[in-house]
Amino acid sequence: MFEYIADVCVYGLLGLSEASKLGASFHFFVYDSLKIAFSILIVISVIAFLRSYLSPETIKKVLSKEKFGLSYFVAAMFGAVSPFCSCSSIPIFIGFLEAGIPMGVAFSFLITSPLVNEILFVLMIGTFGLKTALLYAGFGITLGVVGGMVLQRTRLQKDIIKLNKPGLGGELPQDLKGKLKYAYEETAWIFKKVFPFIVIGVAIGAVIHGYVPTEFFTTYIKSDSFWAIPIATLIGVPLYAGCSTLVPIMFAFTQKGIAIGTAMALMMATAGLSLPEAIILKSVMKTRLLVVFFSMVAVGIMLVGYLFNLLY
Repeated sequence: MFEYIADVCVYGLLGLSEASKLGASFHFFVYDSLKIAFSILIVISVIAFLRSYLSPETIKKVLSKEKFGLSYFVAAMFGAVSPFCSCSSIPIFIGFLEAGIPMGVAFSFLITSPLVNEILFVLMIGTFGLKTALLYAGFGITLGVVGGMVLQRTRLQKDIIKLNKPGLGGELPQDLKGKLKYAYEETAWIFKKVFPFIVIGVAIGAVIHGYVPTEFFTTYIKSDSFWAIPIATLIGVPLYAGCSTLVPIMFAFTQKGIAIGTAMALMMATAGLSLPEAIILKSVMKTRLLVVFFSMVAVGIMLVGYLFNLLY
């Protein structure tokens, strides 16, 4: 549906060519803006409605009793089975925070969601084989679990920017009409706070999508040196795409002589550490926490890259 609307707006009303860079950028912007806005409205509405039945204090109490990192693993597994890109995962991440779920657990979902999903898993099996697909999924889930645990222990919870509208807290509504009103008011408040950042982030992603030639970067990572993986990770950050989209590109890179771990680092950084994601996340966290999150995940991605190069 969103792609059809984007086609009509960009190629029909604006008359831009599908083959042009400007047309590709505008189509990307319209499609992703609609998709992410719809995700926010639906996901936050559902979570806000469910919150009317269960107070944040109760959620915190239940999760705080879990041991052995089970809550982090559950969040990472939920991320692994959810078919979202980094920007589309943010509405659920915000919903987790608003529901009172611990910061680290929410981050476990946010880290894993854009990196691992069932579509990617099938593509990896068909392209690289079952062993590589299982290793990648395992490393991605592990990165989410460990990353969430580490971030929880940074004691940077105060760097989360609260989005709750004044007056939404307190006693929860008891009747259905009150619950629906509660969900509507909270969704509207969060949407107004976050949507401007979404527009900025998607606009940046659209420019990159249409005008940055990814083939240009392959010359910098076609190397067996120690620095190839860090360079690939840094190159991937300003780009923006989902892992499922990148699997065929990554395979083409390996066919050109790029080590699989280096190509994997580029793919993971592009999917999980995009610049548009950073812009959107800035609406819900302070710069310090954002830098810590990106740095920690970048290090994890590089370690995964080195492990793959050692194993292959």
